[in-house]
Amino acid sequence: MFSILMLLLAMVSFQAGASIAKTLFPVVGAIGMVTVRILLGTAILSVCFRPWRARIAPRARGALLVYGASLGLMNLCFYLALSRIPLGIAVALEFAGPLAVAVWGSRRAADLCWAALATGGLLLLLPIGHLHGGLDVLGILYALAAGACWALYIIFGKKAGASHGAQSVALGSLISCMIIAPLGIATAGSALLSRSILLPGLAVAILSTALPYTLEMMALTRIPARTYGILMSGEPALGALLGLLYLNERLSGLQWLAIGCVIAASIGTSLTAQQEKVPLPG
Repeated sequence: MFSILMLLLAMVSFQAGASIAKTLFPVVGAIGMVTVRILLGTAILSVCFRPWRARIAPRARGALLVYGASLGLMNLCFYLALSRIPLGIAVALEFAGPLAVAVWGSRRAADLCWAALATGGLLLLLPIGHLHGGLDVLGILYALAAGACWALYIIFGKKAGASHGAQSVALGSLISCMIIAPLGIATAGSALLSRSILLPGLAVAILSTALPYTLEMMALTRIPARTYGILMSGEPALGALLGLLYLNERLSGLQWLAIGCVIAASIGTSLTAQQEKVPLPG
């Protein structure tokens, strides 16, 4: 039970950090905010895991590079999506990535049914006819791109984690810094160093990176991957709820139905999937 509570706390922490980050977009933009989060989050992870002590095997370099790049681009695309569409919808669309990984290559009828349910939910969120409720098309594309990066993150994160364990998180964050930081500095410049950004940015880095990663690492050693997947399935609803309470983002009944379809598909996939550990989300 304690492990489940840790995982639930990690989910709340991550979505709370995203909510705070979105309020800072008018000051430094989505790119600037993700830069602050990644830089400060990497600093915290580096102190905890000391990546400079890692010995990187030549055969593991490729997987580690893709893992770090997908981590950075996943966060960048997700924040760009948040700047245009509600938090809960962005999280639901992003879930297309891990769901695709879960059912990829499966020939079981149950998995195909869950994939069809998830696809139906995602279609309800896409700008088809008059169903989209005014959603920004580019925001939708950013969220789907974040999902694609999440899929790569899962695939290559397993390979990187097999070689470097917990240090792979800090190593991946360092790689993501090299990719994202130049973009953030170019777009936001000296505004990134202002106290009005650094202090809440530190809170975002702790809530969205350091705290949830630590809690999830502790939880994953005590609970099966299936339980992890079922609990994580509630994240789109949690994002929508925090978006409503903190950002005043009100969703239509159809959008809540779409999120419900994605959650149900994720729970179903978790129940029928094979038992295996899942890398931490970005």
